[in-house]
Amino acid sequence: MAVMTAKSVRELAVENPAAPRIFEKFGIDYCCGGQQSLEQACAKAKIPLDQVLDTLQMSEEMARATQSVHDWNREPLSELIAHIKNTHHKYTREETARLNSLLEKVCSVHGKNHAELFEIQGTFRALTQELMTHLMKEEMVLFPYIERMEEAVIQKEPVLPGPFGSVQNPVNMMEHEHDSAGNALRAIRKASSDFTAPGDACVSYQTLYKALAAFEADLHQHIHLENNILFPRAIAMERSR
Repeated sequence: MAVMTAKSVRELAVENPAAPRIFEKFGIDYCCGGQQSLEQACAKAKIPLDQVLDTLQMSEEMARATQSVHDWNREPLSELIAHIKNTHHKYTREETARLNSLLEKVCSVHGKNHAELFEIQGTFRALTQELMTHLMKEEMVLFPYIERMEEAVIQKEPVLPGPFGSVQNPVNMMEHEHDSAGNALRAIRKASSDFTAPGDACVSYQTLYKALAAFEADLHQHIHLENNILFPRAIAMERSR
């Protein structure tokens, strides 16, 4: 237990594929704030450390017993990239369109009595624009380079250098943009009182907050797969060739 406590949240999320869902449940930042130790993260989230440790240990035992959790640390990078694109990128594109439409509707009805909705709308619109550009850069530049590099390594062929020099350079940019997205999500969570709909909220209003919470959870998992697994493995692969 002491070893687990001293490890960073990022390390635990990488080692235990079930950990991100657990951290999400407890409100622990495991993607952008993953460098803090579990003890520090629990203190910041005001969650009893023992409770989180027990849940993590139980999840590890269940995973070993059922082998039900996909360990992306062991899969080819090309398969991880395909999963990110087909699952998280697809979800992000579809859900941002739906949420912006829903925000427009809810703001038009409830904005007069709940000014925070316009703050949420503005933040989410800006986040949408950033994410669309971000996804395009990953899909058109970074991901294809990582896939070509992995294929060359497997075939024991020389890797053609990317137009950006080391893969570390675009990774740094992507991680910076992930931090920006994380800040936007925190601002939306704060403005919405942790996605708690007010007493006079209609069904659409309640649906909006539930959808925003789900969007946050998916983006956290999305960023985790890139920051904590895909990018470090790609950097290590480039350095080893």
